[in-house]
Amino acid sequence: MATDPAAPPEHARDGEGGEVRERILKSAFAVFMERGYNRSSTLEIATRAKVSKRELYALFGSKRAMLVACISSRASRMRTPLDLPEAGDRESLLAVLTAFGARILREVCHPNVTALFRLAILEVDSPEVGQILDVLGRRATRKALAGLLARAQAARLLADGDPAAMAGQFAALLWGDLRIRLLLGVCGPPTAAAMQRRARSAAEALLALHPAPPEQPPRSAQARRRSAVTRPRRAA
Repeated sequence: MATDPAAPPEHARDGEGGEVRERILKSAFAVFMERGYNRSSTLEIATRAKVSKRELYALFGSKRAMLVACISSRASRMRTPLDLPEAGDRESLLAVLTAFGARILREVCHPNVTALFRLAILEVDSPEVGQILDVLGRRATRKALAGLLARAQAARLLADGDPAAMAGQFAALLWGDLRIRLLLGVCGPPTAAAMQRRARSAAEALLALHPAPPEQPPRSAQARRRSAVTRPRRAA
């Protein structure tokens, strides 16, 4: 059976090694940032982490698994906002989208995440870094947001439309040119208050673009009588 190309091996997911595992990941991230993914060696990672290569491979199996673990630890935190309660009306939907957006900004604006994006851009000859980052980060988060918006449509809080396209609109409204400015190093991460304002503005704009569907008018007395006349009677 085919496996997820971005999924780490089982022994890298089950938390074995505890402190040793975290030390290896910290060392791996530092080496990846300094040398790039292709030029990094498991020997240097093991040396910095003060473990043997045998111990390193027992926990992760490959250099690629270490890269996946570095990225997935951040990606999993980006998906945390989905634990928020479901929206019951437009006001609560605004609150959920605002909280979602603010959390995404806090995680993705983190300097380590910016460094991962820069690494993916530098490794253009080996797109594996970008592919893993896209699968575990952007696509997973976008898919989860589309699911949230689809449930809001089912609750008649949003008009009909493609939830995936709406999720893309929200991302565009949320980020603007901020991600490019972070990658260029011409600005730092926004303050928590600025992120909250930015997230709320994006949520308000999305809801303005996609109003709630109109309420269905109540049927007239004549229509109700016509329905009663044409309704088949049950056999005695």
